Amino acid sequence: MKVIIIEDEIPAAKRLAKLLHSYNEEIEIVHTSDSVELSVRYLTIAQNIDLIFMDIQLADGLSFDIFEKVKITTPVIFTTAFDQYTLKAFKVNSIDYLLKPIDEKELYQSLEKYQLLYPKASTNFSDKILKLMQDMNAVKYKERLLIKRGQQLSYLKTESAAYCFADGKLCYAVDFNGTKFLLENNLSQLEDQLQPDNFYRINRHLLVNIEAVKKVHTWLGGRLKVEVCPATTAETIVSRERVNGFKEWLGR
Repeated sequence: MKVIIIEDEIPAAKRLAKLLHSYNEEIEIVHTSDSVELSVRYLTIAQNIDLIFMDIQLADGLSFDIFEKVKITTPVIFTTAFDQYTLKAFKVNSIDYLLKPIDEKELYQSLEKYQLLYPKASTNFSDKILKLMQDMNAVKYKERLLIKRGQQLSYLKTESAAYCFADGKLCYAVDFNGTKFLLENNLSQLEDQLQPDNFYRINRHLLVNIEAVKKVHTWLGGRLKVEVCPATTAETIVSRERVNGFKEWLGR
């Protein structure tokens, strides 16, 4: 979203810019002007501007003079310390009128109003907000496995784990060098915490990394037998109820 600020008070312009970035850091302030003359000069050549914030009383006159010297089709939000210009403001293409000092809540309401009135112009802006919300709600999978070595704790990067297996009540990870590590988590916890595109639990005892799958063989009863590298003594037969899910995972 590209924005122009026309304001002759530097502190007010800086505060408005700060509020806009607080609303969304993707807002790009492409130009600021403090006079009618500079504003006209810029707007004559400006392209693809989404919104203009315009103070009414500028250094060399009223901002309404700008409309008489250049055609403006971009929506405008007026900002001013005086309320006597309200009617005149809405005779040009104004969508809102904010009194100084600008209230943060009222500014946000004006931006939401802009998005409702100009949905096509704000599509990219709205998409970025949606993506940000999706990223915030996205599941965060483990990047490291906590391992126990005697009285010490360390970690193993999940990408380095060829597979994890359960041995009684204990759970271990084996890296691609064949080194075994005792883990803090159990296999059920790891099944939920590891990236499902990379790891699949083939049975009650074994959770494998896709990079560790060397060969897959058909087995009795419609089951499958997985050959992993490095080799393991754990059961590597895919349980019957997991065969379809394993095939889907393998072919992603």
